[in-house]
Amino acid sequence: MNLDLPMIWAVIIATAVFLYVVLDGFDLGVGILFPFASDSERDVMVASIAPVWDGNETWLVLGGGGLFAAFPLAYATLMPAMYLPIGFMLTALIFRGVAFEFRAKAGPRGRRFWTAAFAGGSLVAGLSQGLVLGGFLKGIEVEGRNFAGGHWDWLSPFSLLVAASLAVGYALLGACWLILKAEGDLNAKARRWARGLAVGVAFAMFAVSLAMLSVDPTVAAHWGVTMRSIDWSVFLVVAPLPLLAGVSILLCWWHAGPRGSEKVPMLAAIGIFVTGFLGLALSTYPNIIPYDITIREAAAADNSLALMLVGVAIMLPVILGYTAYVYWVFRGKVTADAAYH
Repeated sequence: MNLDLPMIWAVIIATAVFLYVVLDGFDLGVGILFPFASDSERDVMVASIAPVWDGNETWLVLGGGGLFAAFPLAYATLMPAMYLPIGFMLTALIFRGVAFEFRAKAGPRGRRFWTAAFAGGSLVAGLSQGLVLGGFLKGIEVEGRNFAGGHWDWLSPFSLLVAASLAVGYALLGACWLILKAEGDLNAKARRWARGLAVGVAFAMFAVSLAMLSVDPTVAAHWGVTMRSIDWSVFLVVAPLPLLAGVSILLCWWHAGPRGSEKVPMLAAIGIFVTGFLGLALSTYPNIIPYDITIREAAAADNSLALMLVGVAIMLPVILGYTAYVYWVFRGKVTADAAYH
């Protein structure tokens, strides 16, 4: 049996990136919501993510390392194009991690500084990831299998729109996480935040989807939609994705109400990201560097991919297992007396 190793690795890396976006997305979202909570509520917010936040970043390492090993051409093209926003993201993540620890030990003045640092680091990290995604989706200039663009090509109105949209999406994940984990006034606040952010995500997804149609002709062809016409034979096949996104947004908004479920908003928010992720994959397939380098063109040699696949087949279940175990152990509500020390 001949395995399609490049496609297998593309799925592995896409899965790792998606898990990072969802799992680290909610704790970035908690940080983005920091300015809107009281100091005692912030203690509960930090305690809700303390057992899991650093483990969530495992998936970023797997995604980046997997891209470097399995698709070296894509890595060598993408990194020079995105050095600045990736640098901003890593700096923000480091600053945020330091703030997470120092805030618990600082005095009153230092505590205010590290609170602002945690919120700012979360926001900058989210925006930077959105700028990387926006620059990636806009397309990267390639000549002779090398990056041929400028250092600021990633910065455009489209990438700024994607960055703002991703930050709003992360804030929604954070609010839904707090609905799941918090009690009392903070739970009520999180519900109000989630309802407003669900509306914001609806507008953001619509705006990004509309803008994507003008990015490259292949995107419009994949959806069967242009600004002037619709190819119904294509559109009817892919239409369930935006419909599912709309249903997920509606469920999130409805159950974030005062009498709604505590679990459904989080599940619906994840559903929003699933549909968005699948939509972006559909828009760019089969390219790994839009819209010039395909998955197979960028892949390493099959013997390298096969050898690495053995290691991933062993380690991926371990990572999934201990991640699931941590979430199971720390399930349930977080109270004010469980503040992070």
